[in-house]
Amino acid sequence: MEKIILVRYTEIHLKGLNRPFFEKKLISNMKGALRGIPSKIAHEQGRIYVHSIPENSFDTAVDRLTRVFGIHSLSPAYVVDKDWDNVINTCAELMQQEIERRGGGPASFKVFARRSDKHYFMNSDAINHEMGYQMLIRFPELHVDIRKPEISLCIEIRDSAYIYCSEIPCANGMPVGSAGKATLLISGGIDSPVAGYMMAKRGLTLSAVHFYSYPYTSERARDKVIDLARLLSRYALPIRLYLVPFTDIQMKIYDDCPEKETTVLMRRLMMKIAERIAEGEGSRALITGESLGQVASQTLESLCVTDDAVSMPVFRPLIGFDKDEIMDLSRKIGTYETSILPYEDCCTVFVPKHPVTKPVLEDIRASEAAVDFAPLIEKAIADTEIMVVGER
Repeated sequence: MEKIILVRYTEIHLKGLNRPFFEKKLISNMKGALRGIPSKIAHEQGRIYVHSIPENSFDTAVDRLTRVFGIHSLSPAYVVDKDWDNVINTCAELMQQEIERRGGGPASFKVFARRSDKHYFMNSDAINHEMGYQMLIRFPELHVDIRKPEISLCIEIRDSAYIYCSEIPCANGMPVGSAGKATLLISGGIDSPVAGYMMAKRGLTLSAVHFYSYPYTSERARDKVIDLARLLSRYALPIRLYLVPFTDIQMKIYDDCPEKETTVLMRRLMMKIAERIAEGEGSRALITGESLGQVASQTLESLCVTDDAVSMPVFRPLIGFDKDEIMDLSRKIGTYETSILPYEDCCTVFVPKHPVTKPVLEDIRASEAAVDFAPLIEKAIADTEIMVVGER
């Protein structure tokens, strides 16, 4: 009897002739998630099995795999040969563990059998009835409830018998790297890590760009962004992070441009720099954490003016979310507590008292063209610090 992790995927099943590509990508990402934990991965009949895991690393392996995009759910399971007596004894052992985990006492249960091996001497219904009878004999405190059981005893008869009682929900989505590459503008706030998470969930490999304005922003603000990228990498694989010095550009905007337009102009120049970096990375799109109408730079008019600065597609997965929804998702993925640390980023310094909320594209283009930003952009890109962050 061996304890393994049984991995399920759903959306990948919908793929046609290219399904093997997605399955290989998922298995590769699983291996990356399990780096440092001895294990073996097998794939057959639409299931992935992780076995040969040391007992003291089993819970860690389960925890890491729950964050791998492409996995719908997983179950810690026991695998035994299909001899009926062995199956009964293993089910009884697992049921005893479940009863003890619940603190003992009466409980309802249901047996749910699947028989992929059509040559097995019992069909699924017969397995359900016979195993239910065996459990009632051994555990008189149990009773059957097929609608809302407290314990579900699952038996899959394949090449061997796979037996488990729990199904743990996972990150779902598509394997990271299966949909291409995009570059995230990460500010250090609540929104941008959530945006990166949502696009990684759709299979994008992420790089990230952060703009800082030292000495107006502190080293702790910079470290905060590195920590956020590291937290995000638990889902999105290691992330190449670009730290762009933005002070000179911000000061130039502040000194030479109309005050009410400074926020929009700053956003446009950030997008231009991010696009340059993204092109060098091989990214095909930019990602931002903007939500429609949340602040002055996120009105429909402002977003149109911002998009005009670049030719790449700009993905805004949070565009229809309100702040509470974004905060809830931030808590779920574990970035919220870091995001709310009180360190300013460059988007919160030099904020105009009355920013324009409905900028006119021609006016913004004229204000930008009146100042020679090109040398400052080149210097910012040349002075950019690059690092790779990731927990895998």
